[in-house]
Amino acid sequence: MNYTEQPILFPCEDETLLGILAQPEAPAQTGVVIVVGGPQYRAGSHRQFVLLARKLAATGYPVLRFDYRGMGDSTGDFRTFENVNADVNSAINALQSAVPDVRKVVLWGLCDGASAALLYCHASQDARVGGLCLLNPWVRSAASLAKTHVKHYYTQRLRRKEFWIKLLSGRVASSAFDGLARNIKTALFAKAPLAAAAQLPFQDRMAMAWNAFDGPILLLLSGDDYTAKEFVDHAKIDPAWSGTFLHARLVRHDLPEAGHTFSDAASRAQTENMTLAWLAKQAVPRRPSSDEISAF
Repeated sequence: MNYTEQPILFPCEDETLLGILAQPEAPAQTGVVIVVGGPQYRAGSHRQFVLLARKLAATGYPVLRFDYRGMGDSTGDFRTFENVNADVNSAINALQSAVPDVRKVVLWGLCDGASAALLYCHASQDARVGGLCLLNPWVRSAASLAKTHVKHYYTQRLRRKEFWIKLLSGRVASSAFDGLARNIKTALFAKAPLAAAAQLPFQDRMAMAWNAFDGPILLLLSGDDYTAKEFVDHAKIDPAWSGTFLHARLVRHDLPEAGHTFSDAASRAQTENMTLAWLAKQAVPRRPSSDEISAF
């Protein structure tokens, strides 16, 4: 399907955001807002978001990728993924204003873009958000990172014959053992930073949004990525995430060979195709074009 790409400017509080809208000639009534992981701008790593937006638009889905305040070509001060609720809301408004056919919006986010999407749902309860596509969600804390390193890095090293050969020959530096000891100590004894009385840790707010969301969720996890492993491990043991993987409308795909940003051609194609297949099952059908109507 033919589509156009055009820059659009839209307001966010007292600032101006820039986005790139990919608009099909006969748009579906489900649109996609790409919530960037950062700090980066609307193109994404290795132009990932550009290619994704074009692929989706060629299949009929309007897509808006945009810069947060303080990033890329948007005005304002830089802010972290925990503080972009107004930006996401403005992007949804802009997409629906530019493409009036759009009735529901899917938030698509990688890493802390996925986290930002969940935090937006927690804060806003926005009924326009009809689906979430989350890739390698970010739940990083000092303790969770240490546990991930101990489980997935050091344990693998200790199982390798080459490690013990180097150890016995004196070619393993003492710093390696120091690092292991530090990570074990952090994993066992690190405490979560104190949050303001009215503000739960962002990981808990993400979990609350996930559990409360009654729409479909697509979860894509990279096999070759500590962020994905950290998310899975955290969701399995943290009480706030109890039942995460039993969500009634969850579709989960694990991509064993994929890195964090799905940078190789095969992983990128898998990501795009899985997103499209999932959208096809969830999306509101597009209205027929004038040419299709005249054919009857």
